[in-house]
Amino acid sequence: MEHYLYLIIDLATLSIPFMASFYPKHAYYKRWKYLFPSLMIVGILFLIWDAYFTKIGVWGFNERYLTGIKVFTLPLEEVLFFLCIPYSSVFIFFSLDYLLKKDPLYKIHKYITYLLIILSIVLLGQYYDRWYTLSTFGLLLLYLVYHVYRKTYLGRYYVSYAVTLVFFFVVNGILTGSWIDAPVVWYNNEENMALRLGTIPFEDMFYGFLLIALVLDGFQYLRKNRH
Repeated sequence: MEHYLYLIIDLATLSIPFMASFYPKHAYYKRWKYLFPSLMIVGILFLIWDAYFTKIGVWGFNERYLTGIKVFTLPLEEVLFFLCIPYSSVFIFFSLDYLLKKDPLYKIHKYITYLLIILSIVLLGQYYDRWYTLSTFGLLLLYLVYHVYRKTYLGRYYVSYAVTLVFFFVVNGILTGSWIDAPVVWYNNEENMALRLGTIPFEDMFYGFLLIALVLDGFQYLRKNRH
């Protein structure tokens, strides 16, 4: 049964948002035509990143918790991760966008962005020789600077990701070894800050934000330009 653990995590993450997608008053499934192209494009980019880092040993996978099915060089479960997690996370954004009439971060969203930019610069200066830290915070810095230049409002991204983090710590906790004998996904600490939140590498929070934010950007762009 343990060979299905990663697959079960993927499907469990997807299950409730998928079923709730058909809620008639605010149907998420009607937005699939905007969501899935974004999921596909961003997912492919992250899978290329993922495959390369797996190849050079930045991280890897414990066969004990995998079905053994491969998609090119990656486990099937890892490929599904980049469908299930963004789908569920954008669902959270979609739901909060409907439920929250007032944005609680409206007055401070710029400060959050500037703080993340400063954090990225500091960590890049200190850990420029570690692949996971360098790539995550380098790309995050470029993303945030671009949106500052474009004067994009990111407050609702931060709110929805804060809610997503609750589930992130459960899912990523299991994947990185919390509550089980060994991690499903292992990380080479020579290629990251070696700072863990429980069993979760610190970089994972920002890698996750970048993944979800890029999917949201595509989703929002296609929705606004549907005509």
